[in-house]
Amino acid sequence: MTARRMPPFAPDWAFFLDIDGTLLDFAPSPQQVRVDAGLLELLSGLRRASGGALALISGRSVEDIDELFAPLALPAAGQHGTERRSADGTLRRHEPPLEGLARAAAEIVRLTAAHGGLVFENKGMTLALHYRLAPALRALAEREMRAIAAGLGDAFELQTGKFVVEIKPSGKDKGSAIAEFAAEAPFAGRRPVFIGDDLTDEPGFEVVNRLGGHSIKVGPGITQARWHLFDAAAVRGWLAACIAHQAAR
Repeated sequence: MTARRMPPFAPDWAFFLDIDGTLLDFAPSPQQVRVDAGLLELLSGLRRASGGALALISGRSVEDIDELFAPLALPAAGQHGTERRSADGTLRRHEPPLEGLARAAAEIVRLTAAHGGLVFENKGMTLALHYRLAPALRALAEREMRAIAAGLGDAFELQTGKFVVEIKPSGKDKGSAIAEFAAEAPFAGRRPVFIGDDLTDEPGFEVVNRLGGHSIKVGPGITQARWHLFDAAAVRGWLAACIAHQAAR
């Protein structure tokens, strides 16, 4: 679906944006992703156009988000809603019991050592196993991570995404993060717009649909989202069109 068939921009929108696969194309590993000056300028313009109602919603940690988008510091939800920084700078964390995570991380390290192509990412409260470099290992990665998660009890759950399996704290997701933002300034009272590309974004689409907003899926796949964009380039183009529309008002 092209940008011209997307919903027309309105000044009362609040933007919630996933990062990997949405604003940025995927790289072989999360550490290889780079943000260019054009994207920083785009996000700065979108923040102005939306009256500051712009937040990044990601599986990455808030610390990682800040490093990636420096010097721009936006409201952000990291680790799938486990941590969230409000527009006023307040950082809140949903901290589960972390005692068993070190043992779980060690098990994942042993798994990556035994199977080339698997990449482990320790986000602090979330443990991610990427198999983008070895897609044939998907079943093994999911089976082993499921067993490791089971050993951590009900405080943690398994979450699958594009070429990744994660162990994350239970009870928080991108949908809960968007709902929390939507109750705070400058997001409160605005129509939420959430753009994402992955299974992990579906809870966000559900919440945005319930709030009467616009849910936008990037790329193919069954989804609850009501609108579609083809890829990250189309996302950036449509956001630029939103900024231009506001500037012309």
